[in-house]
Amino acid sequence: MASASENAELIPQARAWLAEDPDPDTRAELEALLAAVESGDTAAAGDLADRFAGTLQFGTAGLRGEVGAGPMRMNRSVVIRAAAGLAAYLTAQGKGDGLVVVGHDARHKSLDFARDTAAVMVGAGLRAAVLPGPLPTPVLAFAIRHLGAVAGVAVTASHNPPRDNGYKVYLGDGSQIVPPADAGIADEIAAIGPLSGVPLADGGWQVLGEEVVEAYLDRAASVVDRHTPRDLSVVYTPLHGVGRDVLTAAFERAGFAAPHVVAEQGEPDPDFPTVAFPNPEEPGAMDLAFAAARALGPDVDLVIANDPDADRCAVAVPDRAAGGGWRMLRGDEVGALLATHLVHRRADGTFAASIVSSSLLSRIAARAGLPYADTLTGFKWISRVEGLRFGYEEALGYCVDPAGVRDKDGVTAALAVAELTAELKAKGRTLSDLLDDIALEYGLHATDQLSVRVADLSVIDDAMSRLRERPPSSLAGLAVVTAEDLSKGSAELPPTDGLRYRLAGSPGAGVESARVIVRPSGTEPKLKCYLEAVLPVPGADRLATVRAQAAEVLAAVKADLATAAGLPRDEAPAQA
Repeated sequence: MASASENAELIPQARAWLAEDPDPDTRAELEALLAAVESGDTAAAGDLADRFAGTLQFGTAGLRGEVGAGPMRMNRSVVIRAAAGLAAYLTAQGKGDGLVVVGHDARHKSLDFARDTAAVMVGAGLRAAVLPGPLPTPVLAFAIRHLGAVAGVAVTASHNPPRDNGYKVYLGDGSQIVPPADAGIADEIAAIGPLSGVPLADGGWQVLGEEVVEAYLDRAASVVDRHTPRDLSVVYTPLHGVGRDVLTAAFERAGFAAPHVVAEQGEPDPDFPTVAFPNPEEPGAMDLAFAAARALGPDVDLVIANDPDADRCAVAVPDRAAGGGWRMLRGDEVGALLATHLVHRRADGTFAASIVSSSLLSRIAARAGLPYADTLTGFKWISRVEGLRFGYEEALGYCVDPAGVRDKDGVTAALAVAELTAELKAKGRTLSDLLDDIALEYGLHATDQLSVRVADLSVIDDAMSRLRERPPSSLAGLAVVTAEDLSKGSAELPPTDGLRYRLAGSPGAGVESARVIVRPSGTEPKLKCYLEAVLPVPGADRLATVRAQAAEVLAAVKADLATAAGLPRDEAPAQA
């Protein structure tokens, strides 16, 4: 709650902001809020104080936040400043006459933010091209290199709640920015004066035609072998995002039948009316897709989902033991399946995964004689691995064609999964059968996550401080062999806010080793803890028993970790 003296300071700031705001919607919003504050509304005063508590910070994720008026929200004023800072950075790098490609999703204000970005770029002397409508982020990442651009901007908040929007920046290599570029752009944004001093062109940018989408689709279709089987029935949901038209076109171009689209979630809708969170990992998000699969009958082989900007891909398989008859595969499982598929196709190059992903990929690469690299979380790091052939992270992000898209791509990942599933089906086998084979060959790498969403970010700070000051000596009866503070960096990894614990095995419990990583989310108000336990599998007849043992171990690790961090228990079951 803001005091009278704080209100006296905030109101002039808000009025100065209001005078510059180019958007009639956010101007009206802020005018109404100011009127409420001046009438003595204490809740409105608190809201105003929150909006003017600082400035939305530009970092390696670009910008992301709630749409609304004020410097701590996503709005046209904030975006114009960000675009002006990016333009100044590019000019300082000697690229002031280069092309900037701008893409956007279908969220609230996305089109406005994209047009403002183009207007700023042209006003600064650069060239700008805007993609032809709301499109998947991978199309933008592809277009940067396809068109020889010096940078790209994706206006999207990915799988965040409906109230949010975001601003993701790529440089000319087609990868998301990393330090020191992020800091350089942030410095230029901070140096921007009044908005009246930012030149905004009335036109002069190009609105690209469908030819750029066609080029992306041609590239996507080339990810699969045209001689492999195509007998497959797929149910697909874009979760009210922008993936439907591109994914269905990619399937047809690659020779597959068009997937059955979940009707209730097929159209882009910024309010995401059928889901609590538009993220296929969230409980309930896939329910309509599973219902559609059940309605179509037992011939459905696969359920696929994209997140709203279609850079992530979720996969579910038939499972009579699962509630509703379908089981969502973990990102680590899909990563292992895709890696195995690529090895079978004699892929050459480096495999890479983020440190929070399963260690299984490193074993698959080693067995195939391929290089392997660990990276920090995020495709901004994975995409920069030298000689990358395949990269993934457990949060449903996969890069199966780094020569085409140097980022995660939910469309080409879906095609690769479909190809693998169809090949197995032709042999009377399934993805679940192949996962069994992988466990028998490499040991069962069981993973789970403790994820705590908070309203107060201090809860995350307190948990991290507690773990740093009093690291656990054991979890689930497994001794903590090493406790690393990742904020200190290492020869292999840049510094990041995180903790990594390596746990000793227990022959008596049938555990070879275990690992825990704790980190704050970079895009959501969450503390995320990533758990892995590796258990040898003596034989196929023991798989079910070993999976049950792994689930028990992970549940115990989760409980002990929550206690050590002072967090509430996450009751989601462990899954091997």
